[in-house]
Amino acid sequence: MDSAQNKLIRIEEVKLGLNESEPRLKSKVAQILAILEAEVDDYTIVKKNIDSRQKNRILSVYSLDVKVKNLAKIKTFDTRHRVKIHTPFIYLEKTITKKINKKIVVVGSGPCGLFATLLLAKAGLKPLLIERGQKVEERVKDVAQFIKTRKLNPESNIQFGEGGAGTFSDGKLYTLINDPRSKYIFTELIKAGAPAEIAWSGTPHIGTDKLRLVIKNIRQEIIKQGGKIRFETCLTDLKIKAGKIAAIVLNGKEKMIVDDLILATGHSARDTYQMLYEQKLQMSSKSFAVGLRIEHQAEMINRSQYGKFYNHPRLGTAKYKLVQHLKGARSVYTFCMCPGGYVLAATSETGAVVTNGMSEYAQSGPNSNSALLVPILPTDFASNHPLAGLEFQRHLEKQAYLIGGSNYSAPAQLVGDFLAQKASTKTGSIIPSYQPGVKFGSLDACLPSYVIKSIREALPLMERKIKGFAHPEAVLTGVETRSSAPVRIERNEKCESNISGIYPAGEGAGYAGGIVSSAIDGLTVAEAIISKYS
Repeated sequence: MDSAQNKLIRIEEVKLGLNESEPRLKSKVAQILAILEAEVDDYTIVKKNIDSRQKNRILSVYSLDVKVKNLAKIKTFDTRHRVKIHTPFIYLEKTITKKINKKIVVVGSGPCGLFATLLLAKAGLKPLLIERGQKVEERVKDVAQFIKTRKLNPESNIQFGEGGAGTFSDGKLYTLINDPRSKYIFTELIKAGAPAEIAWSGTPHIGTDKLRLVIKNIRQEIIKQGGKIRFETCLTDLKIKAGKIAAIVLNGKEKMIVDDLILATGHSARDTYQMLYEQKLQMSSKSFAVGLRIEHQAEMINRSQYGKFYNHPRLGTAKYKLVQHLKGARSVYTFCMCPGGYVLAATSETGAVVTNGMSEYAQSGPNSNSALLVPILPTDFASNHPLAGLEFQRHLEKQAYLIGGSNYSAPAQLVGDFLAQKASTKTGSIIPSYQPGVKFGSLDACLPSYVIKSIREALPLMERKIKGFAHPEAVLTGVETRSSAPVRIERNEKCESNISGIYPAGEGAGYAGGIVSSAIDGLTVAEAIISKYS
């Protein structure tokens, strides 16, 4: 039962100038609520964003949860701040006290699989998490070895291994999904070593360097709670009896009896998709997006976004998010923007080139980059086969590999040359960060003509929004193909597929996009299994 003791006052749009310190928030709260400052008991920052629309007056904008000495006294307040009284959400972990002799297996150790396994372990169900790749410590070595030797390990790379594709990213945690479970996820990440400010930052990120420790600590917590984890263990087949999962096959030879199977495989496990299709799991094609990475000097983006305050210590490295709608062409949008970050060699298949972006926690690299993406529809695929989108991606990745020189160098082109429709021959003032290297030329043959046309039309228009965005020496690197899964594995309201006991989950199943939404879906599916046995 709620009481006044549990209730807080949520206040939106509380603003501070760059040179105002946060202790000033208390007096502003008192002013908004029309009470004395001494009557404000405490406040917590819920969200903090930067408003840089007016370059001469950049503001920090806060949402606050406020506790006052006498809630009943709040009669009037400044309506511009959308003041409301609310009870904070608390996520309740369920524990199953009776003995449940069931074998629950989670496939994939990305954010979906990790959080599903963590919740199941805390409930006392002793799940087993299997991961085809290596634990994060070894995975980092495998990626470094690929960059050095250009010899890819197809089972341990930027896509496969502990933590999933997000391990080698900016560790972005902002999501458009309004789900209260996100607070629980942030709390668990902070417990595991993530920076405390992710709880309130408007653009929270962990950074690839800190994320690796966080993932290791979550692994240890799963084991502490009674779960088990196996690496270098790939799901290769299913055994189904009377429409229900009965067993799984690991690494092509080991048979394991299972009662419940969570498929949190991520969007790059193409061999797993094929196996699931052959086992008649219902699936369908879905839209995704493809494009290029664009790379600028970080200082240029900072100046464009923050003006004379571009190096202010409270602002950090500037971010952006752009959408450009076009007449007679497909829209173009930026995705996975990495401030002070790097462009990555993100393939998981030999003979293919895939790009992605990554930042460390400090976001202090010389360049900033983001994907420039164009929507792709199932009608663009060569057939109506559920896996046709995978072949669409694969064709582009192999084409990029050939154009890049067939040695995992990525094809690249300067923006000025791209707009002038002429091949680039060398770098300019912006040094490409992609390793093991780039090969300059023309990107026109890397992507469908309608994608190239849209990006070519969008760049000058995006220049109007961010000065320097279409700088002639900015670098375009191809190709970005794995923004999301091109497949959805169907499931019902209980999160089960058409085969009883199989629970498709996360980004690879088509139900999430990003670290937080994937983790939320992992919790959702784990909750369904816990409810079944409660």
